[in-house]
Amino acid sequence: MNTLAASFRQAFRSEPALLVRAPGRVNLIGEHTDYNDGFVLPCAIDFAATVAVAPNGLGRFRVYAADYAAHDEFPATQLPAHSPQTWANYVRAVVWAFAQRGLLPPHGADMAVGGNVPQGAGLSSSAALQVGVAKALQTLYGWDGDATALAQLAQAAENGFVGCRCGIMDQLASARGRAGHALLIDCRSLETEAVPLPQDWRVMIVHSNVQRGLVGSEYNLRRQQCETAARHFGVAALRDLDEAAFEAGKRGLDATVARRARYIIRENRRTLDAAEALRRNDAAAVSRLMAQSHAGMRDEFEITHPAVDTLVALLNDVAGTHGGARMTGGGFGGCVVALLPQALLAEARQHLAAHYHARTGLREQIFVCTPQNGAAVLPPESWQTPEQNGNGAATNTNRIKELR
Repeated sequence: MNTLAASFRQAFRSEPALLVRAPGRVNLIGEHTDYNDGFVLPCAIDFAATVAVAPNGLGRFRVYAADYAAHDEFPATQLPAHSPQTWANYVRAVVWAFAQRGLLPPHGADMAVGGNVPQGAGLSSSAALQVGVAKALQTLYGWDGDATALAQLAQAAENGFVGCRCGIMDQLASARGRAGHALLIDCRSLETEAVPLPQDWRVMIVHSNVQRGLVGSEYNLRRQQCETAARHFGVAALRDLDEAAFEAGKRGLDATVARRARYIIRENRRTLDAAEALRRNDAAAVSRLMAQSHAGMRDEFEITHPAVDTLVALLNDVAGTHGGARMTGGGFGGCVVALLPQALLAEARQHLAAHYHARTGLREQIFVCTPQNGAAVLPPESWQTPEQNGNGAATNTNRIKELR
């Protein structure tokens, strides 16, 4: 954290008023259920975006991206336009969302952003950045919205400015995560429940390094197919069907659309069952449900990839009934998530190293995580210089109060 504070000092020749950490996330089970008003079970992870911010009184936002050594600047007195720099648009999007809600004072601010969430790995690096920026501006300007409202604002930024029609799972997991727990999210009501993970379990995320070429068009097609199925049954979303109602009313439904709908209905049930299995510390049930989830994505929703299927099989060789593995994310490549006892991590690494490249010609990339708390302001003593400790906090509080 001191590194980002130092980057802020170097970029702006002044001290940050506060630092925020916002984690990435991985989804343990519940894939493509979010836009069907269903249930998901992600957890926040110990890879995170960090944001340092301070008021500048210049009527402008000045932003420094430490990971790219790049700058951006735009007025605080009008809605921001799009930037040619991709990273900058994620920051501008949050400012835009604040401005749309009338929550943005015209004073301006300096901001440094950075982090260690692997990009392109399906771990929500962009959502972590946007939740981090939103939390920083919320604290700076005294907006009293709760974590769910913060996630909704970050989602609006992604939908309305960046132009990605995402659900709210990524932002809610980053905003509301809880250490040692997964987060069961009802994507219709936005109610959440923290579900404990066994203390000796770890979350292993394995990137297949398959380039995902079809994910955009195929994602939209799957969404359309789910909407077609919901119209066939006369329900608002597939979340409103159980398997018995589906079987009774599927006559006349296109066979492919029926497979998609069956997967969503079953995946919603599996997600609720997985949360219950975690509460019971039932590793065998978790293993079975994750295996069923992956098989459904492969055979019914048809979004996996042969290399990803290989990763899942290799991880299950090691996990047995003591853990589980499945693809996570939009599909057609990307990552596999495994829940494993810590004692099996080394064996899993060795097994993948011995067989994955030999079978696929690809090299895996492994991240081991534990569930973390959601976005939070960091205590000043974790990033201030020794000379500042003792009076820095009071100084920063006064600087923030001047804006309110």
